[in-house]
Amino acid sequence: MASASPAGSDGQPSSDAVNVHMLKIVPNNTDVVALEKQDELLRRRRKLAKEVTQMKKLKPVSPGLRWYRAPIYPYLHKGRAIKSLTLAKRGNGGRNHSGKITVRHRGGGHKRRLRTVDFSRFESGLQTVDRIEYDPGRSAHIALLKHNDTGALSYILACDGLRAGDTVESYRKGIPPSFLKEMGGKVDPAILSVRTAQRGNCLPISMIPIGSIVHNIGITPSGPGKFCRAAGSYARVLSKIPEKNKAIVRLQSGEHRYVSLEAAATMGVVSNIDHQNRSLGKAGRSRWLGIRPTVRGVAMNKCDHPHGGGRGKSKSKKLSMSPWGQLAKGYKTRRGKHQNKMKVKDRPRGKAGRSARQ
Repeated sequence: MASASPAGSDGQPSSDAVNVHMLKIVPNNTDVVALEKQDELLRRRRKLAKEVTQMKKLKPVSPGLRWYRAPIYPYLHKGRAIKSLTLAKRGNGGRNHSGKITVRHRGGGHKRRLRTVDFSRFESGLQTVDRIEYDPGRSAHIALLKHNDTGALSYILACDGLRAGDTVESYRKGIPPSFLKEMGGKVDPAILSVRTAQRGNCLPISMIPIGSIVHNIGITPSGPGKFCRAAGSYARVLSKIPEKNKAIVRLQSGEHRYVSLEAAATMGVVSNIDHQNRSLGKAGRSRWLGIRPTVRGVAMNKCDHPHGGGRGKSKSKKLSMSPWGQLAKGYKTRRGKHQNKMKVKDRPRGKAGRSARQ
């Protein structure tokens, strides 16, 4: 297996080698090039981790089990969720109020209850992770927290590496008075970063060191987290602009955008990073998840799809398009470059974009 750090032809590390020892807290004077090298190292580590990930394989006594692959998570809770933190969900099968299909390929699936996940995390004070649970409504795992003082229970998105018994805290309401007493009434940024910028803690972006990896990022000062909530996703804080009261974060797509300095984010990467490596093995598992089949256009009648009709299975010389006639390949659907004022830099396209997202 190749080493994680590049080396020169003589065996010595090259001048542009990636620093293998990634800093837990990146100094504010770190430039963007160094951050890009750390991202490249993170992608390389994920690729190596994919090769050594322990996946569940079953004896192929049926065709549906031959290609079934699923990550093994021995730390997941095997019981039911807390009923007071769940809501009943009634499926609509992709239909709107008048019964017409507005979202295709949805319907059926196992009965499930919605978990009420706290994306805002305004509750201050120390909280202990009681257990890590599976959530059927999302790709990431969730963590059940118990407040050390009040005993209140709540669900949050579990970050990678968070386990039962760990403690997390939210600093959205500011620095606790106990911290100020420990620091002698004076705020030391270095000590504050070491104490607060820990995995699973929720902080205002103004308190997060530049270069840190975060998830569940909010947009407005009092709003909940909106970005980077899917399994294995994360963003990186690139810079802070105090005069505009904004910070620039790079999302996993490669897009750079503004967020408020007072908006909150959670430290770390979202859990279940091996979600993309699973293989369902058979069509029935998709039906269990509420995903219905996708019928090809050439298999339809002429009245149902532009590719339909004719003799044999051919769409003739027509360009690939959707059932409503919108071109599928190369057709730009965005309204223009200046529609979103919060976007600083667009995500990379083509081969550069694919390599950046691997």
